[in-house]
Amino acid sequence: MLIAFHGLRLSRTTSDFYVASRTVRPWWNASAIGGEYLSAASFLGVAGLIVLSGQSGLWFPIGYTAGYLMLLLFVAAPLRRSRAYTIPDFAQIRFENSPVLRKLTTYLVVVICWLYIVPQMHGAALTLSIATGLPSWVGPVVVAAVVCVTVLSGGMRSVTFVQAFQYWFKLAALVVPTIFLLVRAIPEQSAGERAQNLFAQLESVTTMNLYETVSIILALLFGTLGLPHVLVRFYTNPTGQTARTTTAIVLCLLSVFYLLPTTLGVLGILYTPELGASNETDATILLLPARLFDGFLADALTAIVVGGAFAAFLSTTSGLVVSLAGAISQEFFSGTVRGFRISTVLATALPVLIAVLTSSLALAGAIGNVFAFTASTICPLLLLGIWWRSLTARGAIAGLLVGAIACGASLSIGIFLPAVDHWWIHLLRQPAAWSVPLAFAVMVAVSRGTQRAVPGNVDRVMALLHVPDREAKF
Repeated sequence: MLIAFHGLRLSRTTSDFYVASRTVRPWWNASAIGGEYLSAASFLGVAGLIVLSGQSGLWFPIGYTAGYLMLLLFVAAPLRRSRAYTIPDFAQIRFENSPVLRKLTTYLVVVICWLYIVPQMHGAALTLSIATGLPSWVGPVVVAAVVCVTVLSGGMRSVTFVQAFQYWFKLAALVVPTIFLLVRAIPEQSAGERAQNLFAQLESVTTMNLYETVSIILALLFGTLGLPHVLVRFYTNPTGQTARTTTAIVLCLLSVFYLLPTTLGVLGILYTPELGASNETDATILLLPARLFDGFLADALTAIVVGGAFAAFLSTTSGLVVSLAGAISQEFFSGTVRGFRISTVLATALPVLIAVLTSSLALAGAIGNVFAFTASTICPLLLLGIWWRSLTARGAIAGLLVGAIACGASLSIGIFLPAVDHWWIHLLRQPAAWSVPLAFAVMVAVSRGTQRAVPGNVDRVMALLHVPDREAKF
């Protein structure tokens, strides 16, 4: 909050609140993206998934990181050159005179952000209840209060400072316990008994089949391209080239970070295997220090992990709230600073209520479902909107609706289905492998049938998106 108050001194204009006046340099922005992207699913959920499903859990850190390669290649620079504030703004620039598409995009951004915020609140509830014994509702309320103060104080500029700090804090909060745990654990492996147990667990029977593996990879790769809170950060870079540089740095930062929860997940297989049977694997990192140490050192390492976990909840939720408040303010409050602040409160209130009234799912699995939804909606709109001049507003609307309904309905039904090995259950629980191609196909097919509705400004907009900054004249 102190860092956010520092940002308040520098936030004076609407542009400051929405995109930090587009002056954020690559290292700052990359650290901030790392801070907001590494959520509860990364900090707690990755290790938990490795404990729960063995080697199948390794696909999540790989997919989370590789998604930024897709961003680097296809989206980062053109999106920055679009000069938009939000994803609905991009839709309006790309498809002139289509208020329906803008509204639909706004509603999807709202849904995606809320779906992403709720697991952060669940993670806060889990962490605080384990660390202190307080009621689970306290965690979401604390996170919501701090996020509101952070965002209201200075908008995007304040959040950028805070999230950049939180990436390095989260990294330290895993590096320190990992070093201590490895120093204690490695000598104990000389007998070989635990090593055999490790290999047995990594080849667990819960390993995903080929279809589920492909679906998860597809969801994580393409889902990253549709995350509103990540995309909005590229609007803060000065140029398209700096947006590409930012993305390259993010790839490096994420690669370093994900080595740590992966290592802790392997240690969790050795020292907390019972969590897999009770489906409480998200607590793995929180409980590991007490399994290998006693007394003050165990408490100190646990406290560091708890601090890092809350940094994860706060930074990701802050980014989501900024993106969500920007979309709501632009749509319903004329994009004013006062409207942004009202939207911030609205954006935070509902997820807190949902989190308090519902129980936590597996964090990484819940976030994986959000990735599948974004891959089926926002991702096709951006990729085709940036790279295919023949995309029409009607085609985009049809694809968004089909992708949202198909993926959303499948995930909603899949939650209530038993974990039985039937092909149709796999299709519903992991829909990305068919819902993403379906959304792309519908957009292309409908656009082909409505070629007369191609926007008249498409040549100018495509030049704006793809001409290098120093040559652009628009």
